[in-house]
Amino acid sequence: MSASSLPDPRIQTRPLLLGDRLKARRLSLGLTLEQASQRTGVARSTLSKIEHEQMSPSFQIMKKLATGLDIDIPQLFFPPNVSVSAGRRDITLCNEGRVRATSTYEHELLASTLKNKKMLPFKSTIKAHEITDDPQWIRHDGEEFLLVLSGSICFYSEYYEPIELHVGDSVYYDASMGHILISVTEKDSQVLWVTC
Repeated sequence: MSASSLPDPRIQTRPLLLGDRLKARRLSLGLTLEQASQRTGVARSTLSKIEHEQMSPSFQIMKKLATGLDIDIPQLFFPPNVSVSAGRRDITLCNEGRVRATSTYEHELLASTLKNKKMLPFKSTIKAHEITDDPQWIRHDGEEFLLVLSGSICFYSEYYEPIELHVGDSVYYDASMGHILISVTEKDSQVLWVTC
């Protein structure tokens, strides 16, 4: 068989029906329509219509289905063996990221040449070693993940007691909640931050 006669792996030969994927996921969890309705908060009749391709769900309903059935939204559209990779890549060599400094932090932006990223990774040197009595909380949209790379920090947040974190420790949090870091070692500490 010649290479030209092989099927192009990028082409779907059979249209993928959302209802089929949804039903397969429900059955794999051993759920009846009624049980799936209770888990997702979507009416049983609506679920049935979606499974039988009688209606297209809104994005809000899709989010409920994904949460209730413990599956990512893209998985409802693509079977596991179909690649949806865009093939994007960016390499940042050690200490070659874009540097942005403030009075308390020195940030090194990573993967800075990629546009429209779904997450923003950066390393930060924590230069602050004390917190004021009236802290100016940092707040912004999204969620953040933080991993301590060197030294030790104290993580302050609006709704929780301060906690010390050491090398290898991490925290995931709602970034709209006020938060501040200080280094609790003699030298400045370093963390990896990923903002989504």
